[in-house]
Parts: sequence; C-alpha cells; structure tokens
Amino acid sequence: MHRTYLIIAALLGALSVITGAFGAHGVKSLVTPDVLEIYETGVRYQFYHVFALLAVGILYRWYPGKAMSWAGILFIAGVVLFSGSLYLITLMKAGGKSVPTGIGLLTPLGGLLLTGGWAALLLAFLKASQG
Repeated sequence: MHRTYLIIAALLGALSVITGAFGAHGVKSLVTPDVLEIYETGVRYQFYHVFALLAVGILYRWYPGKAMSWAGILFIAGVVLFSGSLYLITLMKAGGKSVPTGIGLLTPLGGLLLTGGWAALLLAFLKASQG
C-alpha cells in the first residue's frame, strides 16, 4: 500500500506544479484577484498534502497498520475535495457562472478529511509507541 501512496503523491505533486503554473500564467488573466486567491489556496493545500502523503508512503514501513492507511486515504480524498472544489469554483467564476452551494460545501468537507488524515497519522504514531 505504501508504494501506491508514493505514486499518487508523485502524480499530485506534478499536478501541483502544473496547476500552479497555469494559475500564474492562465487563470490570472481570467479572474479577479480574490478569485485567483481561491485558486492559489487550492494549489497551496494540494502541495502541502503531497508532502504529507509522501510521508505516509515512507513512514508506512515503520508504522504499518490501519491508522497509517487511513491517513493516506484521507489525505487523497481531502485533496480531491478541498483543492478540487476550489479549482471548480474558480472555473465557474471565470466562466461567469454562479457557484451552487453544494460545491462550496465540498471545500470544508475536504478540509475535515485533511484534518482527519493528520489525526490518523498521529494515531499511527501513538499506537506504535505503545507497542
């Protein structure tokens, strides 16, 4: 399982660079500064959690178990929902469309999943120190 997390982290890392560059060169000219800030928040949190997912993939060898697996799953799902919803909001606003409430609710849900990933990582470390 740890290899899967490393592969997904590498893919999300590459996508972070691509989305960041696209934001700096393409999105910037299409949206207002406040909407660009929304987009950049998505990129930033995606990049932060690439490193968290890399850590899960690497640390899994020393801290194997359900908690570490859940940390990886929650980080991936959190990035998809948190950053993905911010990218979608930016896209909709760039197209002059209103953003449905449901899409806006995905962002905090993604944030909860990211927080859950950190909590699962902590749990993996605490369980290991007891053994």
